[in-house]
This record gives sequence, structure tokens and C-alpha cells, in this order.
Amino acid sequence: MIRWLLAALALAAPAHAGCVTTEEACQVPLGEYHIALPASEAPVPAVIFLHGAGGKGISATKMKAITDRGYAAIGPQGIKRPGSRFGSSWSFHPEREEIRDEMAFLKEIIADAVETHNVDPTRILIGGFSIGGSMTSYLACADPTLAKAFAPVAGGFWRPHPEMEACAGPVNLLHTHGWQDKTVPLEGRPLGGGRIYQGDIWVTMQIWRTANGCAGMRADSFDFTDNFWIRRWDTCDNGALEFALHQGAHGIPRGWADMALDWFETLE
Repeated sequence: MIRWLLAALALAAPAHAGCVTTEEACQVPLGEYHIALPASEAPVPAVIFLHGAGGKGISATKMKAITDRGYAAIGPQGIKRPGSRFGSSWSFHPEREEIRDEMAFLKEIIADAVETHNVDPTRILIGGFSIGGSMTSYLACADPTLAKAFAPVAGGFWRPHPEMEACAGPVNLLHTHGWQDKTVPLEGRPLGGGRIYQGDIWVTMQIWRTANGCAGMRADSFDFTDNFWIRRWDTCDNGALEFALHQGAHGIPRGWADMALDWFETLE
């Protein structure tokens, strides 16, 4: 019934409705997104950022550090799961009913942004916070060619984790997490009285190392900035893989956008 309703709404949605200003939502068949563009006539790179539970797509357009760097900031709008108290979220958990094909939704957004807003399809970074970070991880696992790179923040796989060989690769991925995160702890935690369990970020990084054919388990090199402790795997068959820890709790840390874009630009 839910899928039938979504299909009906998709057919009713006008192409490219709204979207004249940042405050107006751009419509695609499976949903909507907001976009803020830098001042440029050339094709622009883009950051697609998936909000956390209860968030709104328009929040991504407020990340001024992204547009200041010459990138489009794109914020897809999550979908409300029936009966959920958290508002908009993402249909990502492999053991729960799929209420929207999120991979298809992201592909619609990318195609629309390329056609309508002069976004360069070869320079797209998909990131996300918390549940949006989990969604980012599952997208990267299913199809690492969806974007040039992926950057989940404070969110990863849920238990049961994907099998070690299950994720497609190679993938360019930067995972960022807070050392003091108690909402999505590095080790994960049970929710809903133990009905579902967040995943273990250390296991998540092993899954990515397997996807990229990394020779060793430990990181090969390390960097330290004012805000981040960065672990990097350099001896992999393919792909760029980094893990950035910060001292804070559950949130997008100060300086994340510049750190992520500095990393992203080393891939070009």
C-alpha cells in the first residue's frame, strides 16, 4: 500500500516544480531536495548531505562552508516512517520494510541537479549525519559509483553488519566520528528494548578495508589537526579510505566541511 501511494504521488509530481530559490524545494518523482549554488557559470562540484533523524533537507543549504568553496550544497528530504516519533528519516535498514527506494531517489536527484543546476556529475561527494550517515554508508556499500566519494558523519552500518565481502568496491570514503558520542557510540548500542542494534564502527571500517583490498588492518599513516585525529589506509588495492576522530560527542564537528573537502580534492 505504501509503495503504491508513493508511485501515485510520483506520477502526480510536476517535473522541476519550485526550485527557483534555496527556500523552494526541487521536485523529483520520489521526493524533493533543496539546493544552494555558488556563483559560477561553469559546471560545479556538489556535496549531497543527508540529514539526521527528524531533520530537513533545507538544512544542508545552510552549510556555508560548502558553497564558499565553490560547491553546490544539496539537501535531499527524508521520508517519514509510519508510526515513527522521529519525523523524517531514511529507509535504509536491511531488516525493516523499505518505504522508498533511496538509491533510486538519490539517482533522480543527481540527474535533476546535473540537468537543471549545472552540477558536474563526476565531482559529487555524498555525506550525511547520524541516520543520514548510516544511509550514506549503505549507499556506498551498494553502489560506490553513485558518487565520486562518500563521507558519513556519526553514523554507519547497523547490526547485523554486512558480510565482509558484501560491499561493492573500491570506494572513496571518509568516516568521521566523535570520541564521546553516546547517541551513536563507536561500539554501537541497542535501541527499542533490544529490537534493533546500531553497528560497530570498528567493524564498519574493516568492511571498507575489505572492499578496498587493504593489505593490513591497522592504518598506514596518521595526521593530527586542531580538531581531528586522522587514520589513513594507503596500501590498499584501490580507493581512498580515512577515519577521522574528533573529541566531541554526537554532532557535525567544527571544521568538518573544510576537512572533508580538502580530502575530496586530493582525489581529483
